[in-house]
Amino acid sequence: MFRDRQQAARQLAERLRSYAGRRPLCLGIPRGGVVMAAAIAEALGGEVDVVLVHKLGAPDQPEFAVGAVDEEGRVTLSEGARRLGLSEAYLQQEGQAQLDRLRNRRALYTPVRPPIPVEGREVIVVDDGLATGATMMAALQALRARRPARLVAATAVSPPETLEQVEALADEVVCLEVPAVFFAVGQFFMDFDQVEDDEVIAILKERGPGAGTEART
Repeated sequence: MFRDRQQAARQLAERLRSYAGRRPLCLGIPRGGVVMAAAIAEALGGEVDVVLVHKLGAPDQPEFAVGAVDEEGRVTLSEGARRLGLSEAYLQQEGQAQLDRLRNRRALYTPVRPPIPVEGREVIVVDDGLATGATMMAALQALRARRPARLVAATAVSPPETLEQVEALADEVVCLEVPAVFFAVGQFFMDFDQVEDDEVIAILKERGPGAGTEART
């Protein structure tokens, strides 16, 4: 069990230390992943930004991810969507609703600048944990289209079947814990308080483009 996201981020940074001094671009999946991405970027001398994807919730179970949508409107479906036999009409409606949320979030997070370009960069995509993996997989697919030099997925915890799916989409996957018994990401953190938008905005203002160009020793 991790004490909190900061502790997990420090452990991930240690596993990722080969990227120190190479100015990796650490992209956090909001909102908990952004806190961890910032800590990893600081340790490795990289930059931090967000990669915006949002899960698609199941009917009457919005916390159960049946897929995810990225900023371009591309939808990635999970095995849950197939098992539930969700209609195309529902998926289109839910996808549009979450795409609208993403656009509002982008306007909130980075109102005066575009996302940091990923082409040719070593990119580390960070989330605090994976359950279905829908958002991480959507993020990796969206970023791959932007031609990074290397695409790394980093997370604290994931069930093995999810990690296997993520490994097919990344050049490298770093995961601290892969428990056989998995119910929710929060069960593996002593402190798993919700991260608010204000905290994400503060991180992006403090560590935006050009910040953190020297790795800590």
